[in-house]
Amino acid sequence: MEHLAPLDNLVAALSRLPGIGRRTAERMAMALVQDDKGLMRILANVLLEADDGIVSCERCGSITLSGVNPCELCLRPRRDAHILCVVESPADIMKIEESGGFQGRYHALMGRLSPMHGTGAADLRVDKLLERITSEGIEEVVIALGADVESDATASYLREVLATRSVKVSRIGFGLPTGSAIEYSDASTLARAIQGRQEMS
Repeated sequence: MEHLAPLDNLVAALSRLPGIGRRTAERMAMALVQDDKGLMRILANVLLEADDGIVSCERCGSITLSGVNPCELCLRPRRDAHILCVVESPADIMKIEESGGFQGRYHALMGRLSPMHGTGAADLRVDKLLERITSEGIEEVVIALGADVESDATASYLREVLATRSVKVSRIGFGLPTGSAIEYSDASTLARAIQGRQEMS
């Protein structure tokens, strides 16, 4: 079969998505190129729309509309401005919000310590976190990371960094099984984990 560079490029792009392997990307690409109902153009248009209209919040790192920055969660006056929930990604913020178990503000690190993937402390938004603790008068930092090895290492690092600050540091307690991630947890489990947070010593 003749080499088709556009198809190869489509497969390569799709396989960069999380959880999408080469075989799945090939099936998705073939479904798109064979579709006669305009799905390819619809997908292209919504991707461009999202690229133009969605950005990261300059304060917490969550996703927001390009015209609303800082995001609504950062600006909502009824939220407790003295407590900050530190998470790995914007997806975690959305999951915790769905649980209804937290009424403070958020800070997404945009990753976790992972020597295997070359992610170090400098790659995380820790400096921004420290700035916010000072400028916003934060009294408590809730570390809401998963229960896997890399998340534990990240939580320990944050505890050490925050030890010199006059701020209470707690970590979500029960409800998250070992090896799990925030984004895969259900709302009631997350609500219990937030309510059962424990101070880190």
